[in-house]
Amino acid sequence: MKSYRTYAIIAALMGAMLFAGPAEAKQLNVVTSTTDMAALAQEVGGDKIKVEAIARGYQDPHFVEAKPSFLLKLRNADLLIAVGLDLELGWLPALVTQCGNGKIQPAASGYLDASQFAEILEKPTGPVSRAQGDVHPLGNPHYWLDPDNGRRIAKGIAAKLAQMDPENAAYFQQRAADFEQRLAQAEKRWQQQMAPYRGRKVVSYHKSWPNFARHFGLDVVGYVEPRPGIPPSPQHTMELIGQMKRDNVKIILVEPYFDLKTPNSIASKTGGKVVVLLPSVGGEQQASDYFKLFDYDIQLLTSAFQQVK
Repeated sequence: MKSYRTYAIIAALMGAMLFAGPAEAKQLNVVTSTTDMAALAQEVGGDKIKVEAIARGYQDPHFVEAKPSFLLKLRNADLLIAVGLDLELGWLPALVTQCGNGKIQPAASGYLDASQFAEILEKPTGPVSRAQGDVHPLGNPHYWLDPDNGRRIAKGIAAKLAQMDPENAAYFQQRAADFEQRLAQAEKRWQQQMAPYRGRKVVSYHKSWPNFARHFGLDVVGYVEPRPGIPPSPQHTMELIGQMKRDNVKIILVEPYFDLKTPNSIASKTGGKVVVLLPSVGGEQQASDYFKLFDYDIQLLTSAFQQVK
């Protein structure tokens, strides 16, 4: 009787092994501070990674309310990718410190500051103080809005993933090469769409667009904020209206998380148009990846230029 039971157990185990599905594929658990870094990581990581962003695409990445669920994500992460340049200074460092995951602390191998791969604009040349507003001492952190930087960041992330998962290094490099090729093709289309408007003067609410403007030949001549992070004052608003009239500026770029009251008022007094551009992937449903972010913004921008000829 005993031997019969033994044979039955062995048979059951063999059956379970025989009919069991393939073992779950190994995936690196990647957490990013923003959806833009998540989109680029997904491009090169493919199905070898599981990636989640903390901030949503419609949120101001300077100000994200910390939640307990963020700590759980970070606690289980193999790799954390941050924008850096103090963009997430108000919320990410505290979460990383409290998550209890030694692998993703800033000096550890599971922490990647993507700014190291990008060309950074607007680096202050002198002392920085609060009197200047929320100036980033290390340079403007909105660098992913230049496709050239997107290419550099993707390449850097691919190298990091290859370092952490050497068995799939060729896979990551192949996906990075494919991304670069597709980005080059998309860039030709975007440049053709923007070509009629190169050199156009625009105003933006916040200093979110220097990389985008340089890449596509726009000239940002003023800001709704008198200084970064400082709400518009009546005096500054009147001065900006005067400047826009003198320079015949008709387009005001505004991020989706800023109040439209002042931009709309300025537009009504200058014959201009407010354009709510997305600085991040996922800001709207249509902008669901890095390519679609630029598709969305460029379509919106070119349409606005045509309306204010």
